[in-house]
Amino acid sequence: MCLGFVMSNFLPAEEQLALIQRGTHEIISEEDLLKKLKENRPLKIKAGFDPTAPDLHLGHTVLINKLKTFQDLGHEVTFLIGDYTAMIGDPTGKSATRPPLSREQVEANAKTYQEQVFKILDPNKTKVRFNSEWFNQKSAADLIQLASQQTVSRMLERDDFTKRYSNHQPIAIHEFLYPLVQGYDSIALEADVELGGTDQTFNLLMGRTLQSRYGQESQVCITVPILEGLDGVNKMSKSLGNYIGVFDTPGAMYQKVLSMPDSLIERYFDLLSFKSLDEIKALLDEIAAGRNPQEVKRILALELVERFHDAEAAANAHKSAGNRITEGEVPEDTPEVTISRGEFGGEIFIATILRVVGLNPNAAAAKDAVARGAVKVDWNAVDAGFSVKENGTFIIQSGKKAIARVTFTD
Repeated sequence: MCLGFVMSNFLPAEEQLALIQRGTHEIISEEDLLKKLKENRPLKIKAGFDPTAPDLHLGHTVLINKLKTFQDLGHEVTFLIGDYTAMIGDPTGKSATRPPLSREQVEANAKTYQEQVFKILDPNKTKVRFNSEWFNQKSAADLIQLASQQTVSRMLERDDFTKRYSNHQPIAIHEFLYPLVQGYDSIALEADVELGGTDQTFNLLMGRTLQSRYGQESQVCITVPILEGLDGVNKMSKSLGNYIGVFDTPGAMYQKVLSMPDSLIERYFDLLSFKSLDEIKALLDEIAAGRNPQEVKRILALELVERFHDAEAAANAHKSAGNRITEGEVPEDTPEVTISRGEFGGEIFIATILRVVGLNPNAAAAKDAVARGAVKVDWNAVDAGFSVKENGTFIIQSGKKAIARVTFTD
């Protein structure tokens, strides 16, 4: 991996800013970013990932795509793997204390992360760092000094902490350290810009504050939207089963993109496609003029399959999508989905399963498929009263072409 590079010829700062603004939620602040861009030097761009799960989905790639934008503009991207912070456990959005990972789990997941992000980022222009590099050198006194930079009242301003405190739910002392540790990463890397999801705003601003207190110029904070999953309602999540995995087979990835509701077409193109805004607008105009939305979804599906696999895989995925399923035979590229029953009160009915898995684009289509007798579980037709109340794995089919291997957990 390259440890940095220098480019003297940059686009004008205003043009760079326009490209960076695409698909972002908030830039704090645009004035500061424009000022940095006008310095005509490679900015140090940071994004941190805690390797808490081995596989990425397309929701994660919204942020990685924005890193690629900076990289293509000639800036220095650091992909920070938070192996140290993963052993604390990020409390963001959690209603209970999150269990930390072991060192072995962190190292195994970190290897998988790198393999996946380099499907988007250029490995020769990307720094990969681990925050254990500097935190393993810190003493207890160093951490206490870092903790002295913020107050408990400031930490309780965070939405998830506020809710837990108000509901008399426990907050462990070590959870207060997480934003401080993430903020210190920006000091160690001398970051000019840090990227994160909208749920990371508090942590990003902590880095901006700490840099100022440690005598550095404060970083610009950029947040990107949280991508909705295939159900069109909840954020993309493996636990909800509404995700498209970076490691999905070409056929599974292709099929899942085609299964998304029409309402997500513009959103997915905006956040996932590398096509120009003019190209995307032209496609949306064609839909408005009567073009079949499935044809436009197919364009995005092929783009994504080619990006994460290759052109040949995209062509084959396109061909195999038309193959009908032979009863009793599970295609090799059958998507595998995991659903947490706990997210649905312990019991989940077949119409909901079809929608969440993406075998049908919406609730109405799922109910219609069930009513027509087109839905099978382990090759047996089921009616609307079928539900899953216990853990297990099933082959679920809707119609002649849509199929998935679905595992249900607590």
